Amino acid sequence: MTSLDKPTADQDSDSKAVTEAALFEAFGGVRGLVETVVPGLLFVTIFTINKDLHMSAIAALAVSLVLVVVRLVMKDTVKHAFSGVFGVAFGVVFAMMTGNAKDFYLPGMLYTLGLAVAYIVTTLCGVPLIGLILGPVFKENLSWRTRNPGRKKAYAKASWAWGLILLAKCAILFPMYWWADTTKFGWVLIALKIPPFLLAVWLTWVFLAKAPAPIDVFAEMEAEEKAEKEAKAARNESGAARHRREV
Repeated sequence: MTSLDKPTADQDSDSKAVTEAALFEAFGGVRGLVETVVPGLLFVTIFTINKDLHMSAIAALAVSLVLVVVRLVMKDTVKHAFSGVFGVAFGVVFAMMTGNAKDFYLPGMLYTLGLAVAYIVTTLCGVPLIGLILGPVFKENLSWRTRNPGRKKAYAKASWAWGLILLAKCAILFPMYWWADTTKFGWVLIALKIPPFLLAVWLTWVFLAKAPAPIDVFAEMEAEEKAEKEAKAARNESGAARHRREV
């Protein structure tokens, strides 16, 4: 490997910056975390104070809707806020149907468990879920599966990290769902919202920052289209010149 082939410090820094920006976009950044935590935090706070399930549920759903409206007004992406609304809405429905305030958290817990299983199963099948999520963000789509083995390996490591971290979270929450009172359970769940997520994101960043650069398939397609247009233009020009000579 020559000195020209070796990655420079600037290239390494650029790769880490690109990875950080992509993760920020994919997972919503600080604002996405806030939108994930606030509804549940409001629910458990109100329930801790007055034990009123209906008031707690309505307040959580209302603040979720407000967060969506704020995004719409600011013309910002609403996918994270909308996912929060759906999660809160399911929680409200479950809790209202059973009359058990702990059931407000049950849909989110089941989703977390399903997501953990999905990370592990897709990795075992050779198509790690984190690669499916981040591939379009990095403009590489599924090119990492066959053309970039080092990157596929990084995605596999990251997916294992996500799966095991989420399983560990479930191992704490599901037993507490059965034996802990609603207030204690709610505060533990809120406390476990951000730290496991940040750990998984950080590990993903570590694995991908050390991986080969993504293959920009969009740029490749644009280059192919440009080459085809240039070739077509050249053929047309050649044909026109031949026609002029014949005339």
